[in-house]
Amino acid sequence: MSTRPHLEAARALIGAPGSRRNIPTPAAVLDLDAFDKNLARMALRAKAAGLALRPHAKSHKCSWIAKRQIAAGAVGVCCAKLAEAEALAAAGIGAIHVTSPIAGEAPAQRAAALARSLADFRIVIDHPDGAAELGAAALSPIQVLIDVDVGTGRTGVSGIEPALEVARTIAAQPNLRLIGVQGYGGHWQHMEGANARASATAGGMARLSAVISALRNAGAEIRVVTGGGTGTFEADAAQGVLNEVQPGSYAFMDREYREALKSDPDGEFEQSLTIAATVISVNHPRWVTLDAGLKAFSTDGPPPVPATAKFAGCGYRFFGDEHGLLMRPDGGTVGRGERVELVPGHIDPTMDRYDVLWLVRGDVLEDVVPIEARGASQ
Repeated sequence: MSTRPHLEAARALIGAPGSRRNIPTPAAVLDLDAFDKNLARMALRAKAAGLALRPHAKSHKCSWIAKRQIAAGAVGVCCAKLAEAEALAAAGIGAIHVTSPIAGEAPAQRAAALARSLADFRIVIDHPDGAAELGAAALSPIQVLIDVDVGTGRTGVSGIEPALEVARTIAAQPNLRLIGVQGYGGHWQHMEGANARASATAGGMARLSAVISALRNAGAEIRVVTGGGTGTFEADAAQGVLNEVQPGSYAFMDREYREALKSDPDGEFEQSLTIAATVISVNHPRWVTLDAGLKAFSTDGPPPVPATAKFAGCGYRFFGDEHGLLMRPDGGTVGRGERVELVPGHIDPTMDRYDVLWLVRGDVLEDVVPIEARGASQ
């Protein structure tokens, strides 16, 4: 879906006085001061740990964010789907790693086309048939990694023998170049408590290490060992198995991460992304109605919570497709047209609901940028 008409209409609203109150709601709003601190913090952590940083763009789907991450020290970005990679490549991102395996001749052709157009393109494989399909489509060398299941059970080879079989099939394809492995424990990211995450990560990295050892013993060159996320960075760095990390949500944060990470080092990032909403009805004595409902937030995680100080502690619940219910603050009046900013429950699918991202610094609206890979689910 093209975001150009939305972007032009949005930019027409920017001008004197350049206030964030000019933003039409509901809207995804990025606090640039907090965002810049988050990028710098993660870049510093990765450098100190000797890890290459390749943030996952599934959290933002936006070339402007990706370019800022690369400028801050990232070696490139990850994309979950080919369509995300295609959208970001078209917007000028040249270093992309696709973290999901693909299946079928048509997706293999698309991956091969991306490999020809980008300076640094990589994609994972977890089945011999996937290697054969991609090899048949490849007209020039394609970098590939073997995806290893470290305990999630979602994708990845399930152990040493399946990994060796995939590696043999890759080696038989003239234009495939095996450069490494991927091991991502998505189910670890929101575990509460650093010790629980560290224990789970240790078990998964042991599985990954066994596969790496077997592949190297069989003659494979494993240069890249990639995986990890925002919630397991500390544990990933301590294990010393990965040499590249894929955190995504650190740039924005959300309620799920806040409640799981609390004061752990992995949670020391600011809430830079909020969803701005407007009070559109004040007629009920106990609550007010916002213009941000089911279509404004993902619903797979906890409900959003107010970030606006006046409404701190006020409960929110979905009130329909277009509407949200927000309890009134004790002892305070609320007027029609008041703005409320809310912390999303789960940031990644929430961002997928928006065509543009509004950039603010304090109360000043500085710019609006497209979220090019929004809805790119193929």
